[in-house]
Amino acid sequence: MTRLSLRALAILLFISGPYSVCMADEYETTIGVFRDAGESAWFFENSYGYAVFPTIGKGGIGIGGAHGTGRVYAQGEYLGDATMTQLTVGFQFGGQAYSQMIFLEDERAFASFTSGNFEFSAQATAVAL
Repeated sequence: MTRLSLRALAILLFISGPYSVCMADEYETTIGVFRDAGESAWFFENSYGYAVFPTIGKGGIGIGGAHGTGRVYAQGEYLGDATMTQLTVGFQFGGQAYSQMIFLEDERAFASFTSGNFEFSAQATAVAL
């Protein structure tokens, strides 16, 4: 069972990993969706910067993982790329794909985020816009 789980995870990460290509318009589309979603426009206006991940693939069979590539913006200007990777262990089966935005309140938060390995944990599995 563990060997099967590791193979399934490897396939998932291969499919959603660095070999998946996000076109520039996917980033703009995702930003537009978040900007137009209710009160979220406030975050764009009041944040120093943000990271946008158009597609994060997540799945697992016992052992799970998630991976996505994104872009980092400061004051509306594209500055570089980012990756998001997660590994989980526990009862799980299935997969999903979702988009994610991370807003950075001020220059200090932005510097912390872009300085290297930034780590945080949040387990929200149902998000609706």
